[in-house]
Amino acid sequence: MGWLLAGCCGLALLNISVALNPAMRITQRPRFYGVKPRRNVGIHCLSSKKVPHARVQWYKADKYDSRKKEIKAGERFVFHSSNLTQNVLLFIHRLQIDDAGVYFCKLNDTWGAGTAVQVAKPLDLSQALYRSKMKDALIVLQGLVLVVFIASLLLRKQHLQLEKRDIIYEEPETDHIYEGLAIETCGGDLYEDLCVYAQPEGAEAPWE
Repeated sequence: MGWLLAGCCGLALLNISVALNPAMRITQRPRFYGVKPRRNVGIHCLSSKKVPHARVQWYKADKYDSRKKEIKAGERFVFHSSNLTQNVLLFIHRLQIDDAGVYFCKLNDTWGAGTAVQVAKPLDLSQALYRSKMKDALIVLQGLVLVVFIASLLLRKQHLQLEKRDIIYEEPETDHIYEGLAIETCGGDLYEDLCVYAQPEGAEAPWE
């Protein structure tokens, strides 16, 4: 019974200690930078409590979930901190295009949430005008191709209609003009002599 009571007291003291000394939280500010090249930026790493002689490290990654690479202090990357570390700073001089990425601070074993830095490429006015003209030319070319395609379809349709009319209308053959008429013959294979039916010149027709 005594051991059980001692265990309960120990757990209670542990909970009180945790409540009085909560886990350290790291906050990074700002969470996003969008700047042009050759600008200077500063990233703050704020701790929820003071940590004496904390080990401060900075890391860079291409994305939030990609592999992190430690940054070494140098001419363009400057670290600022104090003995009672609560606010550390990463200062980047003369940003370059390759500096774009996500920066993380690490105090002892606690990581910050990360700060995304986007470096915009400088705008080349002549290049932008050239691309705009190329887009306009492509639009005009597409319009011409569409017009030619539609015109070819209409001509093809008209040609098919003319061919259909030629097929429906056919001139009658001369061999069929006398088809079905009986030709009288006499004396074998000779045609009947029609001279006997001829009227003398100047004679009146019987029906006149």
